[in-house]
Amino acid sequence: MSTYNIPDHLKGLTDDEVTASRARHGYNRMEEIEKNSFLDMLADLIKEPMLILLFAISIIYLIVGDYGEAVFMFLAIIAVSAISIYQNNRSKKALQALEKLNEPLSTVIRNSEVIKIPTHDIVVGDLCIAEEGKLINADGRVLHSNDFSVNEASLTGESFSVFKNSAAENNRVYSGTIAVSGLAVFEVEQIGKQTKIGEIGDSILTIKEESSPLQIQIRNFVKSMAIAGIIIFLMVWGFSFLQSGNAVDSLLNGLTLAMSVLPEEIPVAFTTFMALGAWKLMREGIIIKRSSIVETLGSTTVICTDKTGTITENSMQLKLLYDYRSDRTFGEKEFGAPELEMLIDYAMWSSEPVPFDPMEKTLHKVYEQTREKDVRKDYRLFHEYPLEGKPPMMTHLFENLGSERIVAAKGAPEAILAVTTLSDTEKTRIRDLVGDFGRKGYRVLGVAKSGFSGHVFPEKQQEFEFEFLGLVAFYDPPKAGIQEVFRRIYDAGIKVKVITGDNADTTGSIAAQAGIVNTTKVLTGNDVARYTEKELMTVSEETVLFTRMFPQAKLSVVNALKKKGEVVAMLGDGVNDGPALKAAHIGVAMGSKGTEIAKAAASLVITNDDLGKLVIGIAAGRRIYTNIKKAIQYIISIHIPIILTVSLPLFLGWVFPQIFTPVHVIFLELVMGPTCSIVYENEPMEKNTMQQPPRVMTDTFLNLRELTVSIIQGVMITAGVLFTYQWSVQNGGNEEKTRAMVFTTLITANIFLSLVNRSFFYSVFDSFKNRNRLFPLIIGLTLVLLFAILYVGPFARFFHVTGLSPRELGISLLVGGVSVLWFELYKFFKRTRKKGLVK
Repeated sequence: MSTYNIPDHLKGLTDDEVTASRARHGYNRMEEIEKNSFLDMLADLIKEPMLILLFAISIIYLIVGDYGEAVFMFLAIIAVSAISIYQNNRSKKALQALEKLNEPLSTVIRNSEVIKIPTHDIVVGDLCIAEEGKLINADGRVLHSNDFSVNEASLTGESFSVFKNSAAENNRVYSGTIAVSGLAVFEVEQIGKQTKIGEIGDSILTIKEESSPLQIQIRNFVKSMAIAGIIIFLMVWGFSFLQSGNAVDSLLNGLTLAMSVLPEEIPVAFTTFMALGAWKLMREGIIIKRSSIVETLGSTTVICTDKTGTITENSMQLKLLYDYRSDRTFGEKEFGAPELEMLIDYAMWSSEPVPFDPMEKTLHKVYEQTREKDVRKDYRLFHEYPLEGKPPMMTHLFENLGSERIVAAKGAPEAILAVTTLSDTEKTRIRDLVGDFGRKGYRVLGVAKSGFSGHVFPEKQQEFEFEFLGLVAFYDPPKAGIQEVFRRIYDAGIKVKVITGDNADTTGSIAAQAGIVNTTKVLTGNDVARYTEKELMTVSEETVLFTRMFPQAKLSVVNALKKKGEVVAMLGDGVNDGPALKAAHIGVAMGSKGTEIAKAAASLVITNDDLGKLVIGIAAGRRIYTNIKKAIQYIISIHIPIILTVSLPLFLGWVFPQIFTPVHVIFLELVMGPTCSIVYENEPMEKNTMQQPPRVMTDTFLNLRELTVSIIQGVMITAGVLFTYQWSVQNGGNEEKTRAMVFTTLITANIFLSLVNRSFFYSVFDSFKNRNRLFPLIIGLTLVLLFAILYVGPFARFFHVTGLSPRELGISLLVGGVSVLWFELYKFFKRTRKKGLVK
């Protein structure tokens, strides 16, 4: 508890008291709407168009007495439902794992110890510690505070911070608000739905997540196909009835065709790809808040990154000390020099008593190493001015039992120089020195002292009269391997912007060492504030380094880039980064050093603060989007021959108009479902994916050229299937023989199509190098089932087919292969043409 400077009488609840409180008041969570219960899942399944069609066909078979077909349809319903439930469960478990990992921890005092617990474990009576940058997760009464202020905008809409203490009129804190400065201990009085935000926030639980552009496009495509299916169903039913006069057979023909038109695999594939993509990224240390953000990741065109701890190691080694009184610069081995005593003391006193910032930790460590007597325990922090200003500074006031005071300040050199009594000439000389340090890549802070004996403190720290003591220069080297990370980012066609609170010289030096290009032009936060919106759109596109940035300036740059058409990923870790993180397409918070408010505002959290993880996320987003497109193109291509094989013999008056019945179509659907939504989801990234420019996020998921390719593939497979049909008829094949050859050709074409469409650029042999263990499994199972249908008597009779001779089987396999493998020639010419253009 001493780590937090908390009074010893605040001991917190015992374990028994926690148990008793939880029994009375429950857990600290809003009542969750039960999602995906068995009844809900059943209700969702019943609404599925494919299942409605299967039920209708099953009932018709029962009415006409075809009990075998009816049983098969019921088994098909079970199979389709099982696949759907399996996919839903995979998605649900992945999302539940993400939600569990996203839950913040809260700091409480229990059994006289400070511990961290999951937020939902807070109970009434707990003593919670709220500190700068953290979310407050329950309602309560402040018992102890130290310069503690809260932003209550989530409740009141007021953006200004409110200072809180144990005074009766201002001692309440509320769940959902943010601690802006200082520290407080509060006793929990309400949790969960009983909190102030809980009382007004029930509606939050029912808010639906906004659909992404790809979701909307896919939904509209499926709706269009469903409408087309209804129209074709009515046409076929009417045409067939006019031809045969048999209402039941005509209805079955219409339902068969409607089933072949409906692309119900597409939305299932989309949901599965996104949820599992987010889950796989979680295992890489990338926590995705919303699964649909995976789609956006692959479209990233600009990464706006902080410098400290993202590009650099955040180790903050103290390298140089400049003492103003002696006008000397001291290296690391000289820190024990007597001239530096006051500079080191005041640099330490201006830091937090319990430091969490790497620079402040270093200053405390240097103080310990260079002082014979440690007097920190003799003084208490009794007034504090938090880090603020443009550029920022901070001031601490300490006092001992003898009423001796220390007033220490540190901050950006410009901020410290502005409040000291130095002459303009001296200020210019110090600025030149700061510039020299900055060009070496050092992070420089100014240190100053003041004397103040009164008790009515100035409203602003800048109103004190300060004496300039000197400069402290830290070196935070670029992370190992960061040059390779930026090379990969640039290779992927993504621009980089560095947005930092540091000065231009230091930022430029570190950026150059890290491999960031085009760093000559620099904008400061004040520069950004002076531009009009239109001007900022232009200069933000051209500029790489943004220094001395404050929250509104960061937000302005992000919005300008968005309006310019960029897809922006913004990396941030502080309270002040919240607005920019929220505004960016992808807000990225740092898991280790990030504040809770930054994590709450972000849509993605990198657990180990490694920028390279964002590159992994972008690659995953591109892989998933590419694989979704492959799955959809596969679905379109294979649906076309099914639709035409069902309809053309009927419309053209061929000898066997009902070559496929619902039994055959549902078998093909059951083969296609796992192929598109399970196998393609597992497909690894193609080798050229991260060498391509980002896709335009507003593009349709299939452009005209891609859709045309899929349609041509489908038409070619149809030509092969109908060729087999006619070959069988011309060679005296009966209906069972013809159906067997057509069915075998279509299954073969389906297998080859799934392999060929693994890449629309590289050859099928290259694709084999991308290991996907699910492909041989699904293909093997499909072939086993095909040969069982052809050569196992009961199955053959049920599917109304007969066994094929080696010659007939060979023709079906050959035609199925040729109808698909022609596409390899197209890919070959595509690769040849690209090589020619490159040359």
